[in-house]
Amino acid sequence: MKIAVTYENGQVYQHFGHTEQFKIYDVEDGKIVSSQVVSTNGQGHGALAQVLNALQAEVLICGGIGGGAQAALAAAGIQLCGGVTGNADAAVEALLGGSLAYVPDVQCSHHEGGHHGEHCGSHGGHHHGEGHECRHGHCTD
Repeated sequence: MKIAVTYENGQVYQHFGHTEQFKIYDVEDGKIVSSQVVSTNGQGHGALAQVLNALQAEVLICGGIGGGAQAALAAAGIQLCGGVTGNADAAVEALLGGSLAYVPDVQCSHHEGGHHGEHCGSHGGHHHGEGHECRHGHCTD
């Protein structure tokens, strides 16, 4: 599995569409086996989903993200955990450990009815309130 994080100076970069780098983590058996920082080569917004797709990323951890980029990620089959702040390495470890906190409103503000089923795993149509976690493979309250 490959996990991508919007990246700047060791931290989760807070604006997906303007990120200049992704840190890509290769994960096997729930453990990080390698990582590399990759330049976006000046790509922005929706084109970044194509960059992630080419890198074979399956999950994206990021800060803020707009509706167009969300749709591009969904079309590429990339799971999204948005609204994440802090150290990038720690965020990936938290995801793998089942305790990554994320903000559903960041990634679902364009939806009506509050469904979050397409993000952070395949738990289809489950409605979340505030303060839930993105666990490896699914979201929980």
